[in-house]
Amino acid sequence: MRIKDLIPWAHREEEARPAASEQHPVVALQREMNRLFDGFFGRIHHPFASADGQDVAGWAVADVVETDDHVEVSVELPGLDEKDLDVTVAPDGLTIRGEKRVERQEEKKGFYLSERSYGSVFRSIPLPPGVDCDRAEARFGNGVLTVTLPKSAQAQVPGRKIAIKAA
Repeated sequence: MRIKDLIPWAHREEEARPAASEQHPVVALQREMNRLFDGFFGRIHHPFASADGQDVAGWAVADVVETDDHVEVSVELPGLDEKDLDVTVAPDGLTIRGEKRVERQEEKKGFYLSERSYGSVFRSIPLPPGVDCDRAEARFGNGVLTVTLPKSAQAQVPGRKIAIKAA
């Protein structure tokens, strides 16, 4: 078998194309790998999906904005409450953990329904040097966590341009 035979787009036009049922093994392998990855990453992007298919908390989407005097991190955490969150800050990064437990019980004539959904969110965001961890503040409202991290006085000093001399 030649290497060229393994590459599906390398076939010349005059050669007969295989029928759909006789698909090339490389194409079939690629399709199967894509299906596996889509299934895996689909569960990661919706870690809190409940039994009825609704997202309880969703994926933690973050925005990071750096200004001259502070760094502001906004993270979307729909479905979570303040008590469900744990926020820690260190000089090298901000860590956000959240856990949501949803339990539903329903009892009607002829049946008893009990559903439980558990899931967690973990997000670690690297921070630039010079952030003052002791003055960090966090606010949570309408499913959005906003963490404001002021920069230290040393970090706010602009850099100095260095002249380049010929060697």
